[in-house]
Amino acid sequence: MADPAPSLAPKPVGATAVLVLADGYVAWGRGFGAQGSAVGEVCFNTSITGYQEIMTDPSYAGQIVTFTFPHIGNVGVNHEDNEAAVDGAVGCIVREDVTNPSNFRSEGRFDAWMKAKGKIGIAGLDTRALTRRIRLSGAPNAVIAYNEAGEFDIPALLAKAQQWPGLEGMDLAKIVSRKGQENWEGSVWHLGKGYGRSPHDPRPHVVAMDFGAKDNIFRNLVAAGATVTVVPAETPLDVILGLKPDGVFLSNGPGDPAATGVYAVPVIKALLDQGMPIFGICLGHQMLALAAGAKTIKMHQGHRGANHPVKRMAEGVVEITSMNHGFAVDAASLPEGVVETHKSLFDGSNCGIEITGKKAFSVQYHPEASPGPMDSFYLFTKFIESIA
Repeated sequence: MADPAPSLAPKPVGATAVLVLADGYVAWGRGFGAQGSAVGEVCFNTSITGYQEIMTDPSYAGQIVTFTFPHIGNVGVNHEDNEAAVDGAVGCIVREDVTNPSNFRSEGRFDAWMKAKGKIGIAGLDTRALTRRIRLSGAPNAVIAYNEAGEFDIPALLAKAQQWPGLEGMDLAKIVSRKGQENWEGSVWHLGKGYGRSPHDPRPHVVAMDFGAKDNIFRNLVAAGATVTVVPAETPLDVILGLKPDGVFLSNGPGDPAATGVYAVPVIKALLDQGMPIFGICLGHQMLALAAGAKTIKMHQGHRGANHPVKRMAEGVVEITSMNHGFAVDAASLPEGVVETHKSLFDGSNCGIEITGKKAFSVQYHPEASPGPMDSFYLFTKFIESIA
C-alpha cells in the first residue's frame, strides 16, 4: 500500500495551526494551548484516557503525541495527575476540538492547562490518516506551530523539521532528570484522600536513578515496602554506594538508550558486579540490558498505549500493560545468562529480562500505570522481596 502523498493543499480559511513533516507533508488545523512552534518526533498513543499523564510523562520529551482517541479533554485536568514536574511532550494532535470537562475531579480545561504549560496543540486533523502514515513510514520528525493570526512561514518550518537530528543518538535523560538528590516521601493515591506519605519505620533502602522518572513509580516502591532516595541520571558509582542502598532502581526516560548508556552503563555494570539487587523499567530496562551485554534498536513506530498485551514466558500469563517507548532491546542480542522473561504479543519484541545468578531484572512496560489494572504490581513486590 503506497504512502500518502505530501499535502499540497493551501491553507484553509480559519486555520490557526499547522503540522509540517520533514518529508514535506503539511496538515492544517485549529490551534490551542501555547502559541509558537516546536520540533519533535511525531508518535501516536492509543489510550482512551490519561492525556494529562501522557503529556507530563518525561519519556515523551522531544515528541509530539497524536491521540488516536478522538475526544480529548472530557475529564479536564487537576493538580494530582501530573506524572512529573519536568517537561514531557512538546505538543499534541487531536481530532476534535478540546472537549468541555465533565468529571468531579476536574479543576480546569485541558486547553488552558496546555497554554499554562507552554505546550502546543492542534485540533481538526485526520488522526487516523496520520496514524496510518506513521505505521507505514515510521515516526517522522516534524514541527507543530500555532499562531492566532494564522501566519506561518512554511519553508522555514519545513527546514526546521528537516534539520532536527531526531531521537536516534540523542541523550535526553540528563535533560529531564532531577538535578539533585531527593529523599522521596510520597506513597500511592487513594480517592478522596490524595497521596499517602512514606512511613519512617526501618525499611529496605532503594536508590532510584532518575532518567526521566514518573513519580508514581516511586510511590509504588514505597507502597511495596521501600524507603526511596532519588538521584540524578549522571550520579557516579561512589555517590550511589555512599548512600548505602539495599537495592537500585533504574527509571524510565526519553531518548536513545545507547546515548544515555555512555555514562549510565558503566555504573550499572559495577553494581551488577557487586551483586546489587536491581530493577529497571522502560529506559531502565534498556540500560540493564546494555549493561548485561545486549543491544538496543530504534523501532519503526514504537509502542505507546494502555492496552498492550505482554506474555510472561515462565507462566504463560498475559498482562495488559501500559507502554511508551520508541527503542527496544534486541532479543537476538541477549547474551548467555540473560533470560527473556516477557514478550510483546503485538510484534514479539522483548519486554523483560532477568540475569541468571543475579538479583537483577527489568521490564519494558510501566507496571505503575495500572492498565490491567493490577496485572503488574507483583514486580514491585518481587524487587523488595529480592532485597529481603
